Amino acid sequence: MRLAGSLQVVLLLTLSTEAASLNIPPEVEQLPTIVYHTTGPIIALPFDNTVTIRCEARGNPPPQYRWTKDDLDFIPPHPATIRSDQLATDGTFVLQNKSLARFQGKYRCFASNKLGTAMTETIELIVTTLPKFPKQNIEPIVVEEGEPFVLQCDPPEGVPPRKIHWMSIGLQHIEQDERVSVGTDGSLYFSHALQKDSRQDYCCFADFLRIRTIVQKPAMAVEVKPWTPEYEFADGGDLGPPVRTPSLLLPSGVQTEKVLLKGAELQLECVPGGNPTPKIAWIKMGDELPARAKLDNFGKLLTIAAIEESDEGKYMCLAENSAGQAVHYFDVIVEEPPKWLTEPPHSQLTVIGSDVHIKCSVSGKPQPFILWRKDGNIFEDNPLNNKRVLDDTLLLHNAAPDDSGVYQCEAANRHGVVLGNINIMVMNMAPLILTEDHHEYAVIRGEDMAMNCSAFGSPPPTISWAKDETPETIEGERFVTLQNGSLQISSVEKKDSGEYVCVADNSEGKSSIMAVLAVKDPTHIINGPQDMQVISGTTAQLMCQAEYDKSLADSFQVVWIKDGEEMTFPTEEPSRYFLGDGMLQIMNVNLNDEGAYTCMARTRLDGVNRTALLTVLDVPDAPQNVEITELKNRRHILLAWVPGSDHNSSVIEFIVEYEESQWEPGKWKELHKVPGNQATAELALHGHLNYQFRVYAVNAVGPGPPSEPTERYKTPPAAPDRNPENIKIEGHLPHQMEISWEPLLPVEHNGPGLEYKVSYRKLAVDDTWTEHLIKRHSFVVRNTSTFIPYEIKIQSRNSHGWGPEPKIATGYSGEDVIFRHCLRENLSVPTAAPRDVAVEVMNTTVLRVSWTPVPPATLRGHLKGYHVHWLRKRSFLNPDKILDERHMLSFPGKRTHAIVPNLDAFSEYTLTVNVFNKKGNGPSSDPVTFNTPEGVPEQVPILTTSNVQKESIRLVWAPPLVANGILTGYLLQYHLINETTKEALDSWEMNIAGPDTTHWQLEGLEEGSLYLFHLSACTRAGCGPPLAQESSTPTPARAAGQARSISTKGWFIGTLCAVALLTLIVLTVCFMRRNQGGKYAVKEKEDPDEESQAMNDDTFCEYSDSDEKPLRGSLCSLNGDDAVGDGVSRDSLVDYADGGGEFSEDGSFIGEYSGHKRGGSVTEPNGFGPVSA
Repeated sequence: MRLAGSLQVVLLLTLSTEAASLNIPPEVEQLPTIVYHTTGPIIALPFDNTVTIRCEARGNPPPQYRWTKDDLDFIPPHPATIRSDQLATDGTFVLQNKSLARFQGKYRCFASNKLGTAMTETIELIVTTLPKFPKQNIEPIVVEEGEPFVLQCDPPEGVPPRKIHWMSIGLQHIEQDERVSVGTDGSLYFSHALQKDSRQDYCCFADFLRIRTIVQKPAMAVEVKPWTPEYEFADGGDLGPPVRTPSLLLPSGVQTEKVLLKGAELQLECVPGGNPTPKIAWIKMGDELPARAKLDNFGKLLTIAAIEESDEGKYMCLAENSAGQAVHYFDVIVEEPPKWLTEPPHSQLTVIGSDVHIKCSVSGKPQPFILWRKDGNIFEDNPLNNKRVLDDTLLLHNAAPDDSGVYQCEAANRHGVVLGNINIMVMNMAPLILTEDHHEYAVIRGEDMAMNCSAFGSPPPTISWAKDETPETIEGERFVTLQNGSLQISSVEKKDSGEYVCVADNSEGKSSIMAVLAVKDPTHIINGPQDMQVISGTTAQLMCQAEYDKSLADSFQVVWIKDGEEMTFPTEEPSRYFLGDGMLQIMNVNLNDEGAYTCMARTRLDGVNRTALLTVLDVPDAPQNVEITELKNRRHILLAWVPGSDHNSSVIEFIVEYEESQWEPGKWKELHKVPGNQATAELALHGHLNYQFRVYAVNAVGPGPPSEPTERYKTPPAAPDRNPENIKIEGHLPHQMEISWEPLLPVEHNGPGLEYKVSYRKLAVDDTWTEHLIKRHSFVVRNTSTFIPYEIKIQSRNSHGWGPEPKIATGYSGEDVIFRHCLRENLSVPTAAPRDVAVEVMNTTVLRVSWTPVPPATLRGHLKGYHVHWLRKRSFLNPDKILDERHMLSFPGKRTHAIVPNLDAFSEYTLTVNVFNKKGNGPSSDPVTFNTPEGVPEQVPILTTSNVQKESIRLVWAPPLVANGILTGYLLQYHLINETTKEALDSWEMNIAGPDTTHWQLEGLEEGSLYLFHLSACTRAGCGPPLAQESSTPTPARAAGQARSISTKGWFIGTLCAVALLTLIVLTVCFMRRNQGGKYAVKEKEDPDEESQAMNDDTFCEYSDSDEKPLRGSLCSLNGDDAVGDGVSRDSLVDYADGGGEFSEDGSFIGEYSGHKRGGSVTEPNGFGPVSA
C-alpha cells in the first residue's frame, strides 16, 4: 500500500486504548494521555522513500516526547525531517530511505509532563531488502527409475505473500499431478522417478506479489537412469521399476507439533514417495474432520480456515499403495495473544487518603505475564509503603498526592503484548463550575429543556438548583437534576420563566452561577395547505399561515419543500411562482409540479410543518402502438392499442376515428367508442375504401391528443350493407304521393354504381309491386286516389349486388281539401269533439284525464293527436280573486288518456280536450271542473340567528314564498353537534304554532357549543322541506364581550332591520310572480306543407287570447328550478303522454313527480306545438 508522500507501509493510526479519559476540565492540571500512535509492525518496503512514526498525546501542561529504540534512548539522526530539538514537542518523526536498514528495531514513545509519563506499546520497524537467490553451482541430480526425489527451491525471505512457480528455461510450467507436486516450502516433489523426468532446465521462480518482484534460482538438471533387473526373464518381458513401499518426503519423522493462533489458517501437509504413487487419507484422532476442512494439492494439503479451540487435537495422514503404508501425526495446539477480558483499566480521580485499586484483567494462551510500571518505570511491590502488586492487581493504600501518575499494565506472552495506561489523580479541590455564568436559555412552551451546570471538584461536588433568589431547592415532578448537574424541565410552562441559580458544593468549598430562562410561545400553522387536484394550465394555491412568538420575528421564516427537497424560487420576472401573505401560488401548473408540498414555518427555536399532496389533472396522453388485426375478413378488424398515461383522471372512453382517401380525404370522423377500461375495438368497415385509423382518450379534463395514424388499410368492394332509412310518404296535393328518404352516405356505397329501387302498391288491394330504379333520393307517384293507403319499400344496389331485403312502410296519398273563405267553415278539419271526458286528481300537482275518441269518419284527414287545455280559475288561498291562467299540452297519435303535470295546489280548474289533424283543430269537449288538494309548503326562503347568548339563541325567518295551502305553523328541529367529528350528540324537536310567527327564542342551550337548526313550514297536508342554519353559543368570555358590544354598538338592531327588509322584498317578489298569468301567444309548429301553410294563412290566421293559447314552455323545470332558453323543450313532454320514459300510462309519472312543485317563472317562447312521432 502506497501512502501520501510515497510512503508504502502498513501504518495504522488508531485511537489510543491505553487510558480511559478522566472527565477533567482543561483548566485543571492533568496527566498526559496518548491520543494515538503508529501501531507495529511497520514493514519498510525497498521502494519506500520515507517511513513516518507518529505519537500524539494531550495533557496540562502539554506533554514532552522522547523515544527509545531497543530500550535505549533514540534521537533521529540527520537527515530525519524532524529535528531532534523539535521531537520533544512533536512526537512524530520521519526516516529517509537512505541507510534505512540501520533503523530496524523496536521503538517506544514516552509523553511526559510534571505530573507523570504515558508510554506506547512496542512499535517494531522491519526493513526489507529485495529478495534474491544466492549464486551457486548445482550439481545434476542422478536417480534411478522408480526412486523418489526432491528438487529444493529454498526461496529467499521477502515481503509476503509469496508464490512459487516451477518452469523450464522456456517458461513452460512443469506439469503437476499426484506424482509430481510443489510443497508449501516451494520444493518440487516426485513420488517416484520416470524416464520422462530427465531434463536440464528445472527452474524455481519466487513471485513476491506485494513488491511485484520475481526472482529465479539457477536451473537444475535431473538424470533418471533406467531400472535394470537383476534377473532376466525367459520370455524377455519388461516388468518396469519395482514396487516401492510408501515413505513421506514431507514432513520428516513420525510426529510434528503445530502451534497456531486462534483465527489463523491451519495447513497440514503430507507429500508421499513410493511406486505406485500412494494415496493420502486424513484422520482426526477420536473425532471427525471439521466441516470447514478442505483438501488441496491432490489431497496432500489439509486446510482449516479460522481455526478454533475445538480444532485442537491429533491429526494423522496415511499414505498407502499396494506395497504398504506410511503415517505421520500432527499435534495441533491453538493459542491466543493477550487481550483484555472486558476493557482496559479505567483512569481514576480520588481524594487524599483513599485506597486505589487497579485491576488488569487479561486473557491469553499461554497465560500472559503482567508487568506494572509507573510513569514508564517498573513498579515493584513495596509492603512497607502500602504499595502492593498482587499479580493482576495494584493496590495503593491511603493514597497521597505523590501517588498521582500514569500507571502502566503490560501483559505479554510469546504471541504479543497489550499495554494499558491508567491515569491516577489523587487530589482535593473545591468545586469549579465550568458552565458560563448568566447564560440565557430560550425554549418553546410545552417542550423539554435542560440548563447546564457542569462542575469539577474532588470529591465530586453536589449540584442543587434554586429559582428567583429563593433558597429552597426546586422540587416537582417536572424538575429533575441530572447526573451531569444539568436541570431538566419537562413540558415547560410560561411561569417557568425567570432566573435560576446552580450551586456546586463539596467538602472543600462552594461555587454558584446564574442562568436565565425565557419561555416562548410555540409556532403553529393556523391555515395550512390542503390536498388538492388542479387541472394543468390553471393556478394552484397552497396556504401556509402561521402564528409565532413575536420576540422571534427576526428568525421566523416559511420554507416550502417539494418531495423532500427545499424549493428555491427565481427572483427574475416573470415567474410562475408567487410567494406572499402566507401563500404559495403556482401559475400555469404542469405535470412537473405534481408532488408532496410541505410548508415549514420555523424560528430559531422551533418549527412545524404541514404536508399536502398536489395532484395535477391533465388530458390523457395519446395511445401508442395502434395495430390492426383482421378477424373474419378484411371488413371486420380488431384495433388494439396501448393506453397512455391518464394523468390522474381515469379515462372515460376511447374514441376511434377514421379517415378515407376517396370521398373526404384528410377529414377525420368518429367511428367507434369503447369504455376507458378497454384497449381494443372490433370494427365493421365499409367496402371499397382506403382507411386510416387513430385513437384518442377522453377523461374528465377533456379529450387527449390522437395517436399516430395507422398505415393505410384498403377494404374490397361489396354490395350495400343497408337500405335507405327515414322514409317519408306525403300527399301535399290530391291524386299524388311524394316518397323521399335519407340517401346512403358516400362511404356506405361499398362500391360504384349506387341506385335505389322504389316499389309500391295499394294496401290490401294490389298484389303486384310497381318498381322504379332511380339514382336520386325522392320519387313522386301521380294519379293516385284521394287519401288511399299504400305499401312502399326502397332497396339499394351497386355494381356488386343488392342490399338486404327492405322493410315495408305504409303511407297515404293526398287528402281531399275544399278551400273556403277565412270566415267560413273549414271542411277538412275534424268535426267532432271527444266525449266522456273524465279527470282523476292524482295529487296536488298531477291529474289523469281520459276521453272517448272521436269517430274516424269525423277526422276528415290523418289523425295527428289531441290537445288538452286547462284553465286555473282561482286559488283557495285567495278565493275572491278571479284568475285566468291558461295552459295546453299536445299528445300525438290515437290516445284515450293522458297525464297532466305541474298544476298548482289548492286551486280550482276547468279542462277541455279537442282532436286535431294536419289541417287544424276540431271542436273542444264540454269543460270539466276539478279542484287540486292542499299541499306542503315550499322551503322558507331565509333562516338566521341573532341575539346569541351563552345559553340562548334567537331564530328569525321569513314565511315560504309558496304555501300550497293554509299555513298552520312551523316544525323546528335542532341538534347539538360535535365540532370535530360533526356528529349529532343530541337532538330536539318542537312545533311552533301560528302561521304569522317569524321568530323564536331558544333557551336552555349549552354554552360554547355548536348547534344545527332545521326549520320547515307546515300546512294541514304536512311540512315542507327544511332550511338549515348553524350557530354556536359563546364561552363566558365571548358572551361578556358580546354583551358589551351590544350595549355599545348598534349592529344587533341593524341586523333585525336587515332581516325585516329582506322578508318584505321576498314577499313582494312572491306577490308579483303569483300575478303573472300564462298569456303568451304561441303558434303551433306545422309541417312545411305549402298547401297547409296556405290554408293556415287563409283560414286559421292565429290563435286568439281567449281560445287556443298554450302557455309558453307550458312546463317549467320539474325539479323546482327555472329553465332558460330551450330547457323546457328538452323535458320531453311527449313522454308524459305516450307512456315512454318516465311517464307511463299506468301512472308511473305520479310516483316520480307527486312530491315536486312547479317553481319560478315560465320560460321564453320555445314551447310546444303539436308533438310529432
